[in-house]
Amino acid sequence: MKILLLGKDGQVGWELGRTLLPLGELVTPGRDEVDLENHVGLREFMHSHRPDLIVNAAAYTAVDMAEQDEAMACKINAEAVGVMASYAKQSGAMLVHYSTDYVFDGAKSSAYVETDATNPLSVYGRSKRAGEEAIIRSGCNALVFRTSWVFSTRGSNFIKTILRLAREHESINVVADQYGAPTSAELLAEVTARAISGLRNESLSSGIYHLTAAGETTWHGLARYVVSRALDNGASLALKPQMIHAIKTEEYPLPAKRPANSCLNSNALARTLNLDLPDWKVHVNRVVDQLTRSDVVA
Repeated sequence: MKILLLGKDGQVGWELGRTLLPLGELVTPGRDEVDLENHVGLREFMHSHRPDLIVNAAAYTAVDMAEQDEAMACKINAEAVGVMASYAKQSGAMLVHYSTDYVFDGAKSSAYVETDATNPLSVYGRSKRAGEEAIIRSGCNALVFRTSWVFSTRGSNFIKTILRLAREHESINVVADQYGAPTSAELLAEVTARAISGLRNESLSSGIYHLTAAGETTWHGLARYVVSRALDNGASLALKPQMIHAIKTEEYPLPAKRPANSCLNSNALARTLNLDLPDWKVHVNRVVDQLTRSDVVA
């Protein structure tokens, strides 16, 4: 099986490079070879390499910038995905794509399931929902994984930002009224490989699935947990957990509206693949340990 992995340098893409390798021949072009803004070039690349599986870990993820750059967000998150889906349908290839909790408005009082109505609050959320709809319209054989609060040791993410701020500041404010499940890129990549095998042997049906770690917290709770873990590791930080102050969303205004409830119910995927999804703390511990223990050694 020939696998085309797009977004190889991102948080999820980097981990996928490891988990997909045993499944077949892996083609991992960089942005200089495949730019999702160039739909003609994307289509030509796929027709040239003829992948049996396309795994799209690339996206426009600048949530706040998207409010002023809607055309670009839609070009990458929706239109390019439509090109992939069209190729997959025509060629008989499989498609794996990643979506987001931002397709929901966060008004529900419990975790969202796959069949809940979407109602994105932001340009980013609308562009990602449009990508989902493009896949559905195409009728291709596809898995779409909605996830939330992604982190890893690579790239930019909330955990790395908190650790940087903790070295520079003795007091910070963090939003405490948005809920979700921090989900590691490592977990996403591991489950993706297992799901692809399920799709191939028809034990998993094509469709949209929620995929996050178990449990929930707030950004404020996550920040305190990260700093506490780093201090336990002996990291030299100016910030103490009790000096991370809880604030409301309206006290930290941003261009793009965020859903207050980002919790996604992953039971459908877990049951089908016989998964026991770990609590969010498991992979947070692993990433914080890697980031801080190496710092202590250095």
